[in-house]
Amino acid sequence: MKLSSSITNAMPELVAIRHDLHAHPELGLEERRTSAFIAKHLESLGYEVTTGLAQTGVVGTLRNGTSGRSIGIRADIDALPILEKTGLDYASKTAGLMHACGHDGHTTMLLGAARALAERRNFDGTIHLIFQPAEENFGGAKIMMDEGLFEQFPCDAVFALHNEPGLPFGQFALREGPIMAAVDEARITVHGRGGHGAEPQETADPIVCGASIVMALQSIVSRNIHPMDPTVVTVGAFHAGSASNIIPERAEIVVGIRSFEPDVRDELERRIRMIAEAQATSFGMRATVDYQRSYDATINHKAETDFVRDLAVRFAGADKVVDLARPFMGSEDFAYMLKEKPGTYFFLGSKVSDEDKPLHHPAYNFNDDLLPIGAAFWTELAEAYLPVR
Repeated sequence: MKLSSSITNAMPELVAIRHDLHAHPELGLEERRTSAFIAKHLESLGYEVTTGLAQTGVVGTLRNGTSGRSIGIRADIDALPILEKTGLDYASKTAGLMHACGHDGHTTMLLGAARALAERRNFDGTIHLIFQPAEENFGGAKIMMDEGLFEQFPCDAVFALHNEPGLPFGQFALREGPIMAAVDEARITVHGRGGHGAEPQETADPIVCGASIVMALQSIVSRNIHPMDPTVVTVGAFHAGSASNIIPERAEIVVGIRSFEPDVRDELERRIRMIAEAQATSFGMRATVDYQRSYDATINHKAETDFVRDLAVRFAGADKVVDLARPFMGSEDFAYMLKEKPGTYFFLGSKVSDEDKPLHHPAYNFNDDLLPIGAAFWTELAEAYLPVR
């Protein structure tokens, strides 16, 4: 792999940055310390720095040469509401929050590229480094765009990556077209009639009705959706009752839904509503459904995916580059940037052992050895996209 002296010499600094970010995690739209840290670092490197998009977003702009072409590279900066169990010296100092998805690493890699690009000045055009808040839950990408991201910072193409502990270390994994799913959430409330557990005939038990709804929901993917359309319907929570001798007034079921095609997405919503309402009626009760469409599917563009694939082969070797046979069922709000601008989203493998913890695990920790690879690749990508003529 091509690792410039700008990257290798900065490795101690990159590790220190990553550990500092890891120790100070912040939730989406609350990343004030992280935002200030990023802005100060970019300013020290000579970037034009803009803050405040989506409350805590940061954009660092670097110009060189005379070309009117421009590129955007995004890193997500938010953490998760998870109690850390790594035992690290630099573990989270905020109880109940941690960087369990590697956004501390993504941010550090882009800051490493920021230094190399500023030092080398081996490009012709404009680079916008986009540090985006609230990827995990609040759609920070869409908020930034709604507030004028691409009007203020025009980009001919945008790129983003995510570390992946399930893929071999240093492997680039790409896919043209759909790569991450659309995600929706349904909150089903069953309205029953509470009473004494010893006299169930005097009640309308929402737990029994809710259990029937849970089982009926399992038929949607297997009986209503075409087998070739990837979909997931997951009942993630069932809240009801407080004691064995009390039948509650209501039960709440929380359902996560994943899909790719718009018509499939519509059918999933239709069937979930129908099942919940019909099942409740059959028990003499009523069900209400609060259905929220969260992130759209992440759809990569062909030209930009081909560009990253070719660059990755030159950078890491053909044996380190794979095309994914199928998309991931996770979701990503970079989808909204890709709906407005051509670009691609890809994965960088970090697995070195079967003991490595997955993303969102309380003992997960970003692999620092990935920092120079990501920083160097972002540097190469920006320079290749904006070549000096």
